[in-house]
Amino acid sequence: MSEATMTADVKTQDGQLEFLVKGDHHPQNGTLLGFWLYLMSDCLIFAALFATYGVLARSYAGGPTGMEVFDLSLVAINTSFLLLSSITYGFAMLQMQANRLKGTLFWLAITGLLGAAFLGLELYEFYHLIHIGATPQTSGFLTAFFALVGTHGLHVLFGIVWLVTLLFQLKKHGLIPANKRRVFCLSMFWHFLDVVWVGVFTYVYLMGVLP
Repeated sequence: MSEATMTADVKTQDGQLEFLVKGDHHPQNGTLLGFWLYLMSDCLIFAALFATYGVLARSYAGGPTGMEVFDLSLVAINTSFLLLSSITYGFAMLQMQANRLKGTLFWLAITGLLGAAFLGLELYEFYHLIHIGATPQTSGFLTAFFALVGTHGLHVLFGIVWLVTLLFQLKKHGLIPANKRRVFCLSMFWHFLDVVWVGVFTYVYLMGVLP
């Protein structure tokens, strides 16, 4: 940068250098870009867990197989809870775009309840498996299963905590631009979890019951 350009950029006032350009110098939509980068890093985590499960899926070590321990009817109900929560979140986004605070709060609350129902059934499944002796220590198959499904469950738990926090922020401050950005970021996160779960349901449960 030339000396003339630098002179145009700053001025001297009482012996202090001060930039002529005021205000926020952060890049536009920097938060959304950062969140996309986070989602890409999460993709790598789940890719590693899927790869680990793919290697250990048939390592039963004399323990139970997927056909013996998976309850597809329960998992199908759980899957419907999560997929429905994605739809209700879409309704919340439509209400937010129409600047309807009450509608946004209502559909976000429904989404949270469906997410909690999903998490509750998943915890019940884990409890049942441990009760019958199918623990992570039993075999490589169950170790990989608990790691993959448990990591997804932790993400859903984090999403519910985030959603509840967002409900309080919306209730207090309304549909300000910062809150709209947060709702949009959580929307990307929630739909990302749905996509991962479709992979889990297909690759782990459906293929797991095959002979």
